[in-house]
Amino acid sequence: MSAFWRLVRRDLVLALREGGALGTALGFYLIVVAMMPLGLGPDLALLSRIAPGVLWIALLLAALLSLGRIFETDADDGALEVIATGPLPLELVCAAKALAHWISTGIPLALLAPLLGLLLNLEMSAYLPLVGTMAVGTPAISFLGSIGAALTLRARRGGLLVALLVLPLYVPTLIFGAEVVRRGAVGADPTTPLVFLAGSTLATLALVPFAAAAALRVNLR
Repeated sequence: MSAFWRLVRRDLVLALREGGALGTALGFYLIVVAMMPLGLGPDLALLSRIAPGVLWIALLLAALLSLGRIFETDADDGALEVIATGPLPLELVCAAKALAHWISTGIPLALLAPLLGLLLNLEMSAYLPLVGTMAVGTPAISFLGSIGAALTLRARRGGLLVALLVLPLYVPTLIFGAEVVRRGAVGADPTTPLVFLAGSTLATLALVPFAAAAALRVNLR
C-alpha cells in the first residue's frame, strides 16, 4: 500500500504546483452561487428555500471543471503508461488518483459551501447537516468523475463528454445531499437521506475503481 500513498502524495504535489484547476473550481462555485441572489431578487425566503439545492448543484458543476485532469496530465507526458505498467494494480491507481482529486478539489469546495450559504440566507440549523453531507457525499463526486475522465481520455473535447457522462451519475448524491440539508433547515430528521447518501458513497468507492480501470485499459491499448 506504500505505492498507493506515494501516488496520492505525488498527485497532491502536482495539484498544488499547478493551482489553476482548484482556483478555477472555487471561483466558478463562488460566482454561480453569488449570481443567484442577483437573478432571483431580494426574496430572502425564496433564497433560503432553494439554498440546499443551489449549493449542491453549483458544487457538482464546479467539480466538473477539474475532472478531466485526473488522468489527462499524466497521459500527456507519458507518465500514465509508466504508472499502469508498475506494480500497483490499475484499480488502485484509479482509486489513488480519485482520492487525490477529492483531497485537492473536493475538500476545498466542501469547506467553501458553508460560507456561500450566507449568500443564500441558509438557515442556521442547516449548516451542520450541510457540512455532514459535504463530508459524506463529495468523495463520490471525485470517484464517479474518474469514470468519465477515463472514458474520455483520448477524446477530443473531452470536457463536454465528461459532463454528459458524469452528471447523470451524480443524481443520487444530489438528491440525498440536498434533502439532508433541506430537512436540517426545517428541523426535520435528516437520518434517512443521510444513510442513503452514505450508502451511495460507499458503493461508489467500492465499485468505481474497477469501472475506471477497465476504461483506462481500453484507452491505453
